[in-house]
Amino acid sequence: MSSSGSIGRLALVFALAGCAAAPAPPAAPAPSAPLGPPPAKAAAPTTAPPAGVGAAPEAQAGSGVPLDAPSTSEAAAASPPPRVARGTGTAADRRLEEGDAAYATGDFVAAERAYRAAALLDRRDAAAIVGAQRAAIARAGVSAEYNGAPGDRTLLAAIPELKRAASLEPGYAPAHLELGRAHLVLGRADAALGELARAAELAPSDAEARSALGVAHLALGNLQDAVRELARSAELAPGDAERQANLGTALLAAGKTADAIRAYERAAKLSPADARLQNDLGTALLAANDPARAVPYLEAAVAREPTRATYRSNLGYAHHLRGDLQKAIALYREALKLDDRLGSAWINLGNALAQSGQLKDARAAYEKARAVDPTDPRVKAVMDELDAIERRGAAPR
Repeated sequence: MSSSGSIGRLALVFALAGCAAAPAPPAAPAPSAPLGPPPAKAAAPTTAPPAGVGAAPEAQAGSGVPLDAPSTSEAAAASPPPRVARGTGTAADRRLEEGDAAYATGDFVAAERAYRAAALLDRRDAAAIVGAQRAAIARAGVSAEYNGAPGDRTLLAAIPELKRAASLEPGYAPAHLELGRAHLVLGRADAALGELARAAELAPSDAEARSALGVAHLALGNLQDAVRELARSAELAPGDAERQANLGTALLAAGKTADAIRAYERAAKLSPADARLQNDLGTALLAANDPARAVPYLEAAVAREPTRATYRSNLGYAHHLRGDLQKAIALYREALKLDDRLGSAWINLGNALAQSGQLKDARAAYEKARAVDPTDPRVKAVMDELDAIERRGAAPR
């Protein structure tokens, strides 16, 4: 987990339309407090695909073939690092203060050492236990995403210690918060929910507790609850880009695209150098069928992280929607040179090639997508459409 106390992001996908004549839109961005794919998908606009091969794609996507979800910011934090010292002035608490100071500078080894020294001075102090486990997780560099480390040994070892801390002091919010966040990174949203709800109840003005609880709701598909908690977190930490981005993700998942765009705009303004936030704002604008406004943000994301295949593919998709098939094809190919396992880019490349009348090359692109994931239903959808197009072309007139 980062020194800011954030723990990752939750990838969300749009449902959308697939056929050889329409590109597959990019997926919704996602939050930065533990997360991964939720069970519910955000609704995308639905329209009929353009008729026939070679037609320019409409500015609206259909309803069927989802694209890979881009990621959101993990590091743009204005919230202070977490503290466990209570300010009591005892010998144990002075060591906790040392641990907090080291943690704030990113010296997790020194932080863990100080917290464990505090625990030796007071073995029943929940704060020392929480601090030591928090520092150990940070020192190990454990993934910060929901379900990002489902079998991680550091997290699995931390769980019983954090449970012990919560048992020693049931009213200590950080114990429930860290336990809930550990469950989230392990992919256990159900187990996390109760702990995080307790943390938010004990510390209602803690932005991180609200954020983590919102992410748990988001992972479980409880969109109304997610929006409520993430909006409260953003209110409590208005200068934190990560909170605004998380709120944008929940709003986008709930179908409140205009509100989501405003949240992403706030996030991007707070952290203008963050490529992820530029990408997220761009993809939200694509969800609003506004590729012209999306392009500058997606271009900024590519410029700041030129080796990120997903960003380049998303930019290609924006040009695809604008009808510039050659530019879209070039960008899809560039993305695939960076990551030839990006199935959505193969599908969108196939769509653009089919629209350009290059059916043989389109089929080859779809076959590449099928090789990436033979079970992907998106591939069957576009292959079936291509078969139908070829049958119509071969039929006597």
